Amino acid sequence: MPEDKKYFPVMGEKVSSLGLGTWGMGGGFWTRDTSRDEEAVAALRRGIELGATLIDTAEMYGAGHAEELVARAIEGFPRDELFIVTKLWPTHAAADEVEKAARASANRLGTYIDLYLLHAPADVPICETMRAMEKLIDMGIVRFIGLSNFGVEAIEEARSCLSKTDIAAIQNRHSLMYRRDERTVIPYAARNGMMYMAYTPLEKGRLAREPFLAEVGEKYGKTAAQVALNWQICIDPVVTIPKASRIEHVEENVGAMGWRLSREDWELISKHYSAYL
Repeated sequence: MPEDKKYFPVMGEKVSSLGLGTWGMGGGFWTRDTSRDEEAVAALRRGIELGATLIDTAEMYGAGHAEELVARAIEGFPRDELFIVTKLWPTHAAADEVEKAARASANRLGTYIDLYLLHAPADVPICETMRAMEKLIDMGIVRFIGLSNFGVEAIEEARSCLSKTDIAAIQNRHSLMYRRDERTVIPYAARNGMMYMAYTPLEKGRLAREPFLAEVGEKYGKTAAQVALNWQICIDPVVTIPKASRIEHVEENVGAMGWRLSREDWELISKHYSAYL
């Protein structure tokens, strides 16, 4: 498969246009479950082998166990070819908690963090959190910082707090059936050279069962899921991060890279799902 990466000016480097989501691996919302660890690690390793070198996780996923699984999955791969993303839970957003949480995540990952995101807006003043996150770069714990579940106005406020760096990425929900950011955050990210990471891109499997997408996919020899993901990849600043904990699903998802829908088909799909804009 040819390399399929996107360049983002704020970071000054390329990342894979499709990443590996880890929600549900190693447990759930601050709950740890080790029963499917081997399957999860194998799935992540297969994704990396196929070129999905961005991995998205969070301290909240499995109460940190997802980060531990990522650490196992990346063993033996060149670290500089990977892009590891993890997230700070809002209850840890106070200045005296940020460094502690980031170091704990880095320890579980067994490496530095490429991109550290505030998982959602917090009760703490945003400038307090952003300035603490900015310091993590100087400490060498993280390379870039960003936000998740933020709108344009809140992103602007967060950016105003920073003095030595900028917001490198925004991670929000986006799919063919959840398109509101196409009018706001996605063009904002594009104008400002930021990466936009799209979570829940397949709407928990619903888009993988869409007959219309399957019909379009026949022209390309691709599945409905691959068409839905490629439709996102065709949007300039978007990196899609489907979750897949089984090897066969990872292989299908990664098959969304290395090709592109025609402009005509992209517009046809966009029109078909225009009610979700």
